[in-house]
Amino acid sequence: MSYQKIVISGVVALTTSVFTLSAYAAPSIISYKEASSAYSDAYVTGNFNAADGNQQRASYDMNLGLDFEKVLSTPSRNIKYDFTASGSKKRSSTNGEAATNTYQTFGSATMDKYFRAGSKGAFWYGKGEVGAKKGQQKAFSKVTAGLGYGRVVNVTPMARAIRVVAALRNNGSLTAEPSNDKYQEIATIIAKEAEYRSKHGVRYYQQYWVADIEKVLGGTIGARGAIRANDVLGNERISTRKHGWLVRAGIGAVLSDYDGETGKPAVEVGAEYHRPIGNQTQFSNEAILTTTLKDSNKSYIVKNNMSLTHEISDVIDWENKWTVDYSKSDNVDAITNHTLSSAFNYQLGNQLAYNITATLVKTDAKDDLDQKLSMGIKYRLK
Repeated sequence: MSYQKIVISGVVALTTSVFTLSAYAAPSIISYKEASSAYSDAYVTGNFNAADGNQQRASYDMNLGLDFEKVLSTPSRNIKYDFTASGSKKRSSTNGEAATNTYQTFGSATMDKYFRAGSKGAFWYGKGEVGAKKGQQKAFSKVTAGLGYGRVVNVTPMARAIRVVAALRNNGSLTAEPSNDKYQEIATIIAKEAEYRSKHGVRYYQQYWVADIEKVLGGTIGARGAIRANDVLGNERISTRKHGWLVRAGIGAVLSDYDGETGKPAVEVGAEYHRPIGNQTQFSNEAILTTTLKDSNKSYIVKNNMSLTHEISDVIDWENKWTVDYSKSDNVDAITNHTLSSAFNYQLGNQLAYNITATLVKTDAKDDLDQKLSMGIKYRLK
C-alpha cells in the first residue's frame, strides 16, 4: 500500500471516529424537555469556632442556617416555595462583654400562571412574603401581583441521567452510548421519582424506578449495572441545574412592616437568569428591586445574588457566591453590602457534606474588609 493510500485511509478512519463520537456523545443538559416536574432543596448548615489561651477568656462564634426551596412545574404554571433562616451566637475574648445573638427568617410563595400552556412567554403571578428579625417591632408581611415573561426550566433530571449512563459505561455494564432520545426518556423517568415513591412506597420504589430505566436501555445492564445505577441515583447528589430567564414586575402592599407601619403600597421589579456551562457548571443570577411608598417616606431595596457552582468530581462541589444588598430610605443613609464567598463541599454521603468556606464582607458603614475562614457541616434534609 502506497504512502498516499495509508494517509487517506487514516484520515477516513479518523473522520469516521470523530463523527461516530459526535453522534453518540452525551447531550447537553439544556436539551432536556420538561413536561411536569417537582424538586426540593433543603439544607441545614452550621459552623462553630472557638479560641482560648492568650486572651482574657475563651471566645466562640457559632452560626446556623436553613435553606429550603421547593418548585412544582407543569406546562401551565410554576409554583415556588422559599424559606431561609439564620442565627448566630458570639462571645468575645474580653471579660465583662455579654454574648450576643441574632436571628432572622424569611419565607415566600410564588405562582406563575402562563397565558399559553407550555410556552416560555407571558404569565401573571402572585406572591406572598413573611419575615421576622430579632429586635424589630413587628413581623414583615407583603402581597404582590403582576405580569412577567420568560421561563426557567429545571434540567437536573438530565444531569442525573448523564451521570447514570457515564457510571454504567465506566463499569462496563453499558457498552453502547444511548441516543439523545434515550437520554430524554431516562431523564423523564428520573423526574418522576416522587410518583414512584408515592406509588410503591419509600422502601421499595427504587427497584421499580431503576427497572424502568433499564427497560429504556434495552434491559442489558444486568445486576451489577442495576446496583450501580441505584447507587448513583440514591447516594450521589447533584446540585440543582436550571436553564432559562424571566422578568417580572408587580404592585402590592406591605401588610406589616418591621417598623410597625401597615398598608404601605409597594412596587417590585425582578429578573432571573440561569445557564448551565457544560454539564458540570451552573451559573445563576437573581435580582430584585423593591420600593415602598407612603407619603414622603420612600424606601428602596435592591438585592442581587450571583452564583457559580462547579462539580469538581462526583463528591466535591465548588460554590462561589456574590451578594449585593443595597437599601435606601428618607430617614436612613444608603447602605451597600457586598458579600463574596467561596466554598468547597465534600459529600460524606447522600445527605451529609463537609465544607470549607472563605468569606469577604464589605459594608459602606465600615472601612475594614471582614475576612473569615470557616469549616462546618451541611446536612441535606431533602
